[in-house]
Amino acid sequence: MTTSADHGTDPTRHPELLAWLHGRRQAFDQWAQQTGADRLDFSPDSLDELEDLLRETFQSDEELRAQRLDPFVQGAVWYLGEVICRAKGMVWKFERDVDAADTAAMPPLFGTEAPPGVLDTPCVSFPEDGPERGLYPLNVLCRTLIAKDELGEPVDEHLVDALADDYLDDDFDEGEDDGEE
Repeated sequence: MTTSADHGTDPTRHPELLAWLHGRRQAFDQWAQQTGADRLDFSPDSLDELEDLLRETFQSDEELRAQRLDPFVQGAVWYLGEVICRAKGMVWKFERDVDAADTAAMPPLFGTEAPPGVLDTPCVSFPEDGPERGLYPLNVLCRTLIAKDELGEPVDEHLVDALADDYLDDDFDEGEDDGEE
């Protein structure tokens, strides 16, 4: 696997990321007004209001992923990421998992031709960490809408949980093989 870092691109300065962040900042006031939310002030407490909006708008994580290009979802992804960055000292990053021979064919950030996965979305992480240790706000939004896990056990996740000190560790540990030392 090669990444944009392998090609000399700083994942915090990726041109598509910078353009997306600029666009989201410019659209924030209008987005916030259109949501009807009273208090989107970038505080951790405001995530409860965003979560309420999310649950009113979408019935499932699949529905949310299918509409990831919708202005409401784009605004929610950016807003959640901004709250996390401000509260935790993280930064935005965009680094695709790319094949060096096929970098020109990669879809753009949030591209319509890309499958609705994480590789076409930005993440937030600590400056020293790579994207594999990042939080993908789109995934955090989706996880909030999951009612049961793979075993049918109830899931009770909230957006504010992403601010917990161990949230990244819990998420990272889930992907590790228990048999490895």
